[in-house]
Amino acid sequence: MFSRHRTVLLFLVVLACVRPLSAQQKGQYVPGQYGLNAGAIPDPGFTYANLTLNYSAGQLNNSNGNAVPGITGTYSFWVNENLFYYVPKHKFLGAYYFPYIVIPVANGSLVADIVGTNLSANGGGQGLADIYVQPINLGWHLKRADVAIGYGFTAPTGRFTPGASTNVGSGYWGNDITTNTTVYLTKNKATTVNLATVWEIHGQKSGTNITPGQAFSDEWGVGQIVPLKKDFTRLLQLGVIGYDQWQVTANSGTTQNFPYYSSHAVGFQANFILPAKAINTFFKYEDEFSAKARPEGRVLVFGFSWTLRIPKPQPPPSAAPAAAPAKR
Repeated sequence: MFSRHRTVLLFLVVLACVRPLSAQQKGQYVPGQYGLNAGAIPDPGFTYANLTLNYSAGQLNNSNGNAVPGITGTYSFWVNENLFYYVPKHKFLGAYYFPYIVIPVANGSLVADIVGTNLSANGGGQGLADIYVQPINLGWHLKRADVAIGYGFTAPTGRFTPGASTNVGSGYWGNDITTNTTVYLTKNKATTVNLATVWEIHGQKSGTNITPGQAFSDEWGVGQIVPLKKDFTRLLQLGVIGYDQWQVTANSGTTQNFPYYSSHAVGFQANFILPAKAINTFFKYEDEFSAKARPEGRVLVFGFSWTLRIPKPQPPPSAAPAAAPAKR
């Protein structure tokens, strides 16, 4: 039932003709990565997960959360993430150690028209985006909860040139402090509440004097597992999920006076789980109901995770062994 994901695609709006929102310095973390099972820890072994995320918006909001008049168009991107985890069998400081790496490939587009002028903006890029590495990640199985804390960094491996319209990278290093928690409300662990948090600290953008402000994101969810077969070999998990994101410190450099951005969304998640095969497939949809100094849109996510368990779990005995024949 493991589902933990992270993307590092740069999320910017570049509208040079709109001064209060031009080149808004959005952070590197794109919400929509977590939801149900936010604190789940993979079984010992190797885990591969694939996640496809789409963000699309048709409205650009000002710092008051209202649509900027005179601007029409669309902003969207797709990102496909490949995640690789390794969990040793032995614990460290009483916790499971599970570092991971995310290799994302992105494709974005921006089409904007400024009503009443002859100006327009078109842009987008595709290719390898910024790689994310979490070398420190510790998780604990508690009696009624799973909890994890970690540190990760974003490497600016995606293509970035100041002012270019084909960027797919952020152009700067990032450092993240993360927490993940799943609380089991019922003894059989079928009902859960979940919370993931990410605190972003950003470096200076290459070729500029700009350092984006720090940001804080949380993703939450409340879920219920329903067995599809009486032997619990097929499970359906449904729940309500959402996210919140805020810029918490000012930018430095030429964008230091730009307004702080924020966004809030709510939606749902559905998981189809095959516990014996260690396979989890998922679908998520979240719609933003509030956004300031940035676009207001929606997030669509789908994918799967699979674990090669090491050591391989032994199946429970189907019956007691037959008694050995008596010796003569």
